[in-house]
Amino acid sequence: MSSVAPNGDSQPSAARKGFVFPRSSRLLRHVDFERVYQLGRRHFAAHITVFYLLRAGSEGMRAGFTVGRALGGAVERNRVKRRLREAVRLQPAGSMPAVDVVINPKKSALNMDFSELSKEVAQAFAAIQRFAEKQTNRPVS
Repeated sequence: MSSVAPNGDSQPSAARKGFVFPRSSRLLRHVDFERVYQLGRRHFAAHITVFYLLRAGSEGMRAGFTVGRALGGAVERNRVKRRLREAVRLQPAGSMPAVDVVINPKKSALNMDFSELSKEVAQAFAAIQRFAEKQTNRPVS
């Protein structure tokens, strides 16, 4: 077994600090996904659908990804999830409110350019940010 990572580096990519999608930023439990689907809002884009739900009390964004079998085999589904994870990781998270986000790609996301995918994710996050600002600035009756 070789110690060279699949990308040709001598260090596995997960071992490089600062380049991982931290566990604290991920949605992992089924109940969290269901809560976002049932109580949250939707943002539709050409290649992805983003579901989101503001959280009370905690800080920061948590993201999850659902990729159905309609997108293809395991290799294609995993590739789409990796690309989405990277697109989310590259977004500036400092300004994001406490929100749970579930991204559901469409079949067209399989072959699209990464810059387009990243742009759609950025647009979805901007919409979430605008919604969160409206909610926090709403006068209390």
